[in-house]
Amino acid sequence: MRFFNSNYFLKSTKAAPFAVFRIFFGFLMAISLIRFWALGWIDKLYISPSFHFSYYGFEFVKPLGEWTYLLFLICGISAVSVGIGYRYRPSIILFFLSFTYIELMDKTTYLNHYYFISLVAFVLIFLPANAYFSVDAKRQPKLSFEYVPSWSIDTLRLLVAIVYFYAGLAKLNSDWLIQGMPLKIWLPAHYDLPILGKFFHHNWLIYFFSWSGAIFDLSIPFLLLIKRTRTAAFVLVVIFHMLTWLLFPIGMFPFVMILAVTIFFDAKFHDKLVSIFSVALRIDKKRFDNQKVLPQSSDQTNRATLLLLSIFFVFQLAFPFRHLAYSDELFWTEEGYRFSWRVMLMEKTGYASFKIKNSKTGEQFYVNNADFLTSFQEKQMATQPDFILEYAHYLKNHFEHQGHENLAVYVESYVALNGRGSTLFIDPSTNLVDMKESWKHKTWILPFNDEIKGL
Repeated sequence: MRFFNSNYFLKSTKAAPFAVFRIFFGFLMAISLIRFWALGWIDKLYISPSFHFSYYGFEFVKPLGEWTYLLFLICGISAVSVGIGYRYRPSIILFFLSFTYIELMDKTTYLNHYYFISLVAFVLIFLPANAYFSVDAKRQPKLSFEYVPSWSIDTLRLLVAIVYFYAGLAKLNSDWLIQGMPLKIWLPAHYDLPILGKFFHHNWLIYFFSWSGAIFDLSIPFLLLIKRTRTAAFVLVVIFHMLTWLLFPIGMFPFVMILAVTIFFDAKFHDKLVSIFSVALRIDKKRFDNQKVLPQSSDQTNRATLLLLSIFFVFQLAFPFRHLAYSDELFWTEEGYRFSWRVMLMEKTGYASFKIKNSKTGEQFYVNNADFLTSFQEKQMATQPDFILEYAHYLKNHFEHQGHENLAVYVESYVALNGRGSTLFIDPSTNLVDMKESWKHKTWILPFNDEIKGL
């Protein structure tokens, strides 16, 4: 195995894959940010709401009011700078910080591909992605190298492989494979899709999608690594992601993954793409083909980088399994669900009614959630315990500021998971004011009266 070869970390390869990946990544991120702005989502999601749900440990990250537009502008400019390889290192650091800040501003907007983009940006900070076909390489010949360490490109391949393989492992559960859920709910709604739509009410097609989706995710990293199957695997990637793009509202994620997997192609493929870019942009590619090999950094610097990236990947391999520390059903409690590459595995709907009570006088009243939350926030809140807890504390603080005293907050919450009947979700006798957010199991979540077998 190449990763266990003692000479592996001394090998070099052409830097063209870095150039292609950097260009694709930078400009796709810029397009995504422009799209987000043009659709009015900055105001809708980050400025207009009066309350924002925070990630545990990152409560200090808040939207910046009208300055949020400036944050998006900075993020977009830094993305373009990354794409063209201009002042690459400060640009990728700025992109990572600004994009991750945007991601952390409101937990309601969590998506797996936002997390993936932050991880890619973090890893790129430590890789020489500007060594070839970049403004930096043109302006500063000392930064221009035609060859880079092989491990640096394999680092990106490993990250992409983890996303797919872990998404496949997550699909190995009884709801997805045996019950065909939640596809049995989602697919029939797309009956108007040309050709395939008329078949979406047939169980055989639903199970074909379920099983082929799991097999695809589990096998695609290996098929991409093998040269003989790489082209066919890429075609499958394009078909798979274009189909999911047609069926589900998942934004730019399909395009992010399609472009990301191009990193698995060899240097000759990327060298041809760079030639195409050079002709289209009227840039002399030969000036970058200098035969120079990026030298390994000093032993101390190189070891520090490899150690940091090793710790990063150990964390990425282990963190998605943190749900095993909790005894209750993962899909029900969602304790350990986020940041684990569990992509579109649940259809969860709910209802949550909050009661504010004076614990001394017994006086009580009910809250109209629409007074504090957008419809999107309320939908997310109603099925996720950490949202419910944070919102309860917000209500307590809000009404205390209005002069109410001795407040207790209770919720009557019902949730339906993957086609099951609506069931009481949170213990209605629990005063949520007394509960604190932590990594510990939330004992006030009522038990799940079923079993979903799987990893």
